Amino acid sequence: MLVFGEPYETTHGTVLITVTRQGRRGGPGRAVGLYTITADGVTWTPAVDEGRIALIGVCTGFVAAAFATLAMVHRPPWPNLTERAMIAQAESMKYRR
Repeated sequence: MLVFGEPYETTHGTVLITVTRQGRRGGPGRAVGLYTITADGVTWTPAVDEGRIALIGVCTGFVAAAFATLAMVHRPPWPNLTERAMIAQAESMKYRR
């Protein structure tokens, strides 16, 4: 349920009305936005929750890091260093000199 705050009039004649969403079970509400009423008309400015945006960014980073770690564990980007591969590499180094 939306709750409209008391209108506040600035010294320039602009009227501001806050809008919040009522919290569950009488808890604190969450800001939704602000109506600005001027002589030119009415504008709506939505409230931005920077904490939620930051949380989404952090979670995205953790998921990307987890996928990168799984990819490295499954198949690392460096070649297989088996005994046979090491012998072949040593022999190829002999012929380069």
